[in-house]
Amino acid sequence: MTKNTISYEQFDALDIRIGEIKTVEPIEGTDRLLKLTVDVGETDDGGQVKCRQIVSGIKTFFSDPEVLVGKHCAVLVNLESRIIKGVESQGMVLAGQSGGAFALLVPSGEVCLVGTVIS
Repeated sequence: MTKNTISYEQFDALDIRIGEIKTVEPIEGTDRLLKLTVDVGETDDGGQVKCRQIVSGIKTFFSDPEVLVGKHCAVLVNLESRIIKGVESQGMVLAGQSGGAFALLVPSGEVCLVGTVIS
């Protein structure tokens, strides 16, 4: 199903970054939801890394969700926060699915995240 066309200005408003998944936890009482802690290159006023908490409905695609720890993927960071099953989600991990096949959107080469080159 094709969705409505958006303008370039609407697309330009999206803040999509490469992030590194630091932790993964299942959300109790759900079959699909994971709570991810993702480093998207932000720091607090003291220079400490400030991770985002993201709720994602991707649990069923992984027999062991811990394999996600350390993975790099595209993250929409300026999506309005919302509470999902009592957990605040501060962005969206970008992924695709076609014919039952699932894939995170991942960088094809080296990227820089908080001054560190990742490959």
